Amino acid sequence: MRVLEAILSVFINPQFYKIALTVATPLMFASLGGVFSEITGVVNIALEGIILMGSFTSIVFTHITGSVWFGVLMAVVSGMLLALLHAWGSIKWCGNQVVLGTAITLLSQGLTGFLMEPIFGQPGQTDFIGRIDEITIPGLVKVPFIGQVIGEISPFVYIAFGCVAFGWWLIYKTKLGLRMRAVGENPEAADTLGINVYAIRYFGVIMSGVFASLAGAYLSVGEIGQFKELMSGGRGFIGLAAMIVGNWNPVGAMLASLFFGFFGAFSNQLQSLQQIQVAANVKSLFDTIPFILTIVVVAGVVGRSRGPAADGVPYEKHG
Repeated sequence: MRVLEAILSVFINPQFYKIALTVATPLMFASLGGVFSEITGVVNIALEGIILMGSFTSIVFTHITGSVWFGVLMAVVSGMLLALLHAWGSIKWCGNQVVLGTAITLLSQGLTGFLMEPIFGQPGQTDFIGRIDEITIPGLVKVPFIGQVIGEISPFVYIAFGCVAFGWWLIYKTKLGLRMRAVGENPEAADTLGINVYAIRYFGVIMSGVFASLAGAYLSVGEIGQFKELMSGGRGFIGLAAMIVGNWNPVGAMLASLFFGFFGAFSNQLQSLQQIQVAANVKSLFDTIPFILTIVVVAGVVGRSRGPAADGVPYEKHG
């Protein structure tokens, strides 16, 4: 009974929902990146590697310049470059998109691990380098419960929601978004209408790099102020799952990310309850909950949701 009461106490604690938002934030960025890439027809498994490189780059340039926001900017640049590499191999050379994305992820893992000692003098993780402070909204922070959840929180949370709103507007309310969807559904027909299929796909993939790198920057300078090897922790793949569950729609992907974030936070909170003694092996089991949930949810969604018809299909212009 005490355990049940302790679990129920989690759900009435506003800090739980604040934690859920912070867990969901990198997933929102990653899933939005997946939407932008796949809605134009390019599968981007490289999101995991771009997140990791974004985390590393933001810490490196924060360390060099002392400016965390310059670190975020350079993380975005690194994300665009890696995404451009993926786009170049996938679009220009019609390479296997899954293989290319996997190669970029492995490259990011190897490169960040190799550069740790030359730059920071130690492997594994850095010391505290710098962190972006939470922002306080004076009027909102005084509102009961809601103010404790979002009245004082990382600016990345608000940036993530803003990016989702921007993504939805761009994809569904602009001529560019219409062209993106047309290229993802039928590139041959789009080409006959005068749409530059290659340019649209490059744009979608590069934008996916922008959003994924923001996820990475959040994990390092936005959350803990340091870099840890492999700190992306599978968030790129969970972001892709959120994209599928959200039916390749920015708002749907956001809702799915919040769903995964909710259960990720719940898993963390369970481990911290004094009424529940968590052994090391049981803690490891708790840590797998988000991934188990991802498998279950995606397995239930596959067949019901429909992605862009030309997603993952290279386009070669003839004539």
